[in-house]
Amino acid sequence: MTEQLPPELQHQVMKLQQLQDQLVRVSQERSIVEAELREVERVLKVLGDLPENSTVYRSVGSVLVKVEKKQVEQEYGDRKEILEIRLNKLKEQENLLKEQIKKVQEKIRELSSKNYLVGTGGKGA
Repeated sequence: MTEQLPPELQHQVMKLQQLQDQLVRVSQERSIVEAELREVERVLKVLGDLPENSTVYRSVGSVLVKVEKKQVEQEYGDRKEILEIRLNKLKEQENLLKEQIKKVQEKIRELSSKNYLVGTGGKGA
């Protein structure tokens, strides 16, 4: 079939591809944030299991630096909070993109069926 798609249908197909690309990017970012959040939670659990007077070291380049346990817990607690907020925003964005994709797919189906009816001289099948 060498027929050209109507401009409106072409536009909707391009829009669908863009939305699908965005969804892939957002899903990948969500996966990265989830992995980082799991790591932060693991660190917080290990820190929580340590006695209060434990010695904690942080890697700074190739050097280990002694830091206070409370300071590390605070920093990781803050990071966890930021990651949770970011994860929720990404999930919202994913849901919104999925809804937009459904709407565009429906529009494409609608335009395709109209194009089919017009292309066949108005005979539905």
